[in-house]
Amino acid sequence: MNNNNQVKNIVMGAIFAAIIYVTTAFLHIPSYTGYLHIGDGFIYLVSCLLPTPYAIGASAIGAGLSDGLSGYVMWIIPSVIIKSLTALCFSRKTDKIICKRNLFALFPSLILCVGGYYLADAIMTSNFVAPLAGMFGNLCQVIASSILFVLLGLALDRMNFKKRI
Repeated sequence: MNNNNQVKNIVMGAIFAAIIYVTTAFLHIPSYTGYLHIGDGFIYLVSCLLPTPYAIGASAIGAGLSDGLSGYVMWIIPSVIIKSLTALCFSRKTDKIICKRNLFALFPSLILCVGGYYLADAIMTSNFVAPLAGMFGNLCQVIASSILFVLLGLALDRMNFKKRI
């Protein structure tokens, strides 16, 4: 990779980390275990646009900063792990953002978010029953983020965004 591409990927990764942070920390609804947000939609999007290491970095930094600066410090490590794994579900190796592979990637993303946060909550509380209450909120979060991802992805695909970057 030449230096221009590397700089471009770093800059785009930083921009997406900031977008993920803002849409997670400031555009959220408080819930039982933390808060519900649409920042995951931008994690899905960055994972379709940037090489995997940059997408993972943007996802982990944006989600980690959001938890740390919003008063949910105990969720930083689970969020960094879950969001990094989520970024691995999507592919940037297609001409379009919205393709079969990336649509199917929404299902493992749902399992990672709902199951990952359930498991983290259960471990932190030493209780495998109470965290069940947070699963519905996490499901709603993934659905809202998926809708955002599909709408933005379709709009960007119509503009041939991937060919322009």
